[in-house]
Amino acid sequence: MAKYIGKRFIYMVVLLAIMSVFAFVVIQLPPGDYLTSYISNLQQQMGDVDESVVEALKARYGMDKPMWEQYFLWIRNMFQGDFGQSFQWQQPVKDLLFSYMPMTVLLSGVTLLFSYAIAVPIGIYSARHQYSIGDYTASVFGFIGLATPSFFLALVLMYYANQYLGLSVGGFFSPEYVNAPWSMAKFWDLCKHMVIPIIVIGLQSMANIIRILRASLLDELKRPYVVAARARGLKENKMIYKFPVRVALNPIISSIGSVLPSIVSGATVTAIVLNIPTVGSLLYNALLSQDMYLAGGSILFLTMITIIGMFISDILLVVVDPRIRLQ
Repeated sequence: MAKYIGKRFIYMVVLLAIMSVFAFVVIQLPPGDYLTSYISNLQQQMGDVDESVVEALKARYGMDKPMWEQYFLWIRNMFQGDFGQSFQWQQPVKDLLFSYMPMTVLLSGVTLLFSYAIAVPIGIYSARHQYSIGDYTASVFGFIGLATPSFFLALVLMYYANQYLGLSVGGFFSPEYVNAPWSMAKFWDLCKHMVIPIIVIGLQSMANIIRILRASLLDELKRPYVVAARARGLKENKMIYKFPVRVALNPIISSIGSVLPSIVSGATVTAIVLNIPTVGSLLYNALLSQDMYLAGGSILFLTMITIIGMFISDILLVVVDPRIRLQ
């Protein structure tokens, strides 16, 4: 077990190093950069810009060096805790990410728990009561969840929340609590504002989990070992939850690595519509303005979440499935 976890951890570190190269190359591929746009704006406002000013700006942001040297400089600074300077915000990337990260992690974590807590029981019920009214209802819910655009659902829920519940739309807090110190009233206001993002972001992943778990469990319930367990007189509930459900959960557990980043990055449109500060919306703005250090730091953050999710999936699979542990 310890050897397996150690191997997976080494793979995680190597994969993160490889992805850092891809992240840096990808954000450099589009023509132009933030500095080019900035100099163009200066030329429009002030006329011709002195070449020494341009060279000073390039030297200041490290753009006078070749791409490979910029990458190694970026990585070296990262190990020293310096993720670079955001051109657009004129702030260190580390400070920006740390300011957006707590709410992003909180929203992602709560959404993930909400999705699994609702979807897993529904998927098990749907498989155990195939072709029942509950099964058809769950299937319809799944298709609606996959087909409904998140931004449209966000707009509808925002309208009804404001119209009938008097909830201020947009952001994590009402205007009076934005700069207020933490208190029970502010915490309760945060909880009220998180309901809509959790529902909107979690709906699609819930629909996927229900459909995958239902199909996997239906397949397992037809296996010979289930028939043999029933023939031995094992209680139905005990037999189902001890054997087929554990095996059917494998594809759900293995999908944690993809669900975590999709909740964060997939919430970008929802975050823009709801005006909530998440890393996804920060990355979107950084890509629009070609703010390469901020974009690279955000992509690395999402990559790290993906790899950590895969690492957690691997460990959970070993715990749940004895066959993997045996290998």
